[in-house]
Amino acid sequence: MPIRHQLRPYQAEVGKAILRSVLERRGLTFTVEIARQGGKNELSAQLQVLLLTLFAAKGGNLVKAAPTYVPQLLNSILRLRDRHTDAGYADLWASGADYTIRVGKARQLFLSAEPTSRVVGATAHILLEVDEAQEVEKEKFYKEFRPMGASANATTVLYGTPWDGDSLLEEQKALNRELERKDGIRRHFSFDWQEVARHNPLYQAYVEGERQRLGEDHPLFRSQYLLLPVPGRGGFLSSSQQAQLQGQHPRQHAPTPGRTYVAAIDLAGGSETNGPAPQGEPHRDSTVLTIGELDFEAGDPFTGDPQIRIVEHLWWTDASLASLYPQLVDLLARVWQCRRIVVDATGLGQGPASFLEKTLGRGVVEPFVFTAQSKSRLGFDLLAAINGGRLKLYAPDGSLEYREFWQQLHLAEAFYRPNRAMAFHVDPRRGHDDFLMSLALIVKAAHHSPRIARGRSGEPAGVR
Repeated sequence: MPIRHQLRPYQAEVGKAILRSVLERRGLTFTVEIARQGGKNELSAQLQVLLLTLFAAKGGNLVKAAPTYVPQLLNSILRLRDRHTDAGYADLWASGADYTIRVGKARQLFLSAEPTSRVVGATAHILLEVDEAQEVEKEKFYKEFRPMGASANATTVLYGTPWDGDSLLEEQKALNRELERKDGIRRHFSFDWQEVARHNPLYQAYVEGERQRLGEDHPLFRSQYLLLPVPGRGGFLSSSQQAQLQGQHPRQHAPTPGRTYVAAIDLAGGSETNGPAPQGEPHRDSTVLTIGELDFEAGDPFTGDPQIRIVEHLWWTDASLASLYPQLVDLLARVWQCRRIVVDATGLGQGPASFLEKTLGRGVVEPFVFTAQSKSRLGFDLLAAINGGRLKLYAPDGSLEYREFWQQLHLAEAFYRPNRAMAFHVDPRRGHDDFLMSLALIVKAAHHSPRIARGRSGEPAGVR
């Protein structure tokens, strides 16, 4: 029975080059970049089916590695089983263990490349593949995986998409391009989303939506669809993004009747117990309250996310958190009647956040704990909101809050890590980032805020 999942031309081009290297025992190392959901795992699975068939009588191992066993390798195992069934091999393949699939004497091994995994001793006689190679530690690969193919001069394939310029994938890609210039043998293959879309109109519609939602210069869009690396370190917002963030609506010190508001609070890190401020520090850490007005009509028609207009900033420096409770409750509940409030609950903020949640309601207040992972998601969501035109700051008003806000955004830095994570902050030696973090939290507050239906009088008519 023929395989029902026919490879597209760009997949077939890569597959033929890899197959030629395997069969001729060239031992080449390939780097393959295909835009997200463009079919690199399908290509890998069909290569595995073909090679297991060709080496069923002779025997030998194929090895595939990935940064995690679950879900990455598990998905590869399930895909290979399905492709064997599609090819009519339902009664010919067997699973020798959770990480092994066998056809005759040939075996496909699936091994985790997590830093703590134990893989030394395995041998790749036929093919060594590494999925999401940009997330695999170089030392792990060179010390434990690379030697697996030495005895049989096995062909190696590194699949992935770019991230920072120091990854395993980028290092091998640079080497491959240098070797190509010397001998003319193509070792690096790259197919961005537009190449994939030429063969799949539905894919084109999806990526166009992602481009509108994230913005073309969003790190994830650049990496996964344009196949462009992100800088390892640099300014958090480009001058273009800062221009997009600047709005023209006036600042407000009181709400407009009939409008929907959300809030975000970045709490000072217990400033009343920290002692004197370090010499040269611009100001003490502050509690910053950001108020945003939601406009669903001007939002994203695909996701339903509203446009967020920042209409007010309030901040308190050197004020004890206990002294702020009554004022915060009054501002949030009585004055602005916020539908949703996200509060920094990290460290010393846990107590104040819990108090506000208890006072204002669990469905209204959401405590947010900053971790490396949660802050990374927060940063990417903030960039997407700015790139998509869904986040706007009030017009220049000459206020101290306005100047401090932009000062922090000018100083903010971003660091892109190998595991597709991002850290962003202001160097403490240069200033604070409380306005920046409150801005990021307001995007989260708006993301799950219900749309309010209005009657003719402008009063709420219910939640929809």
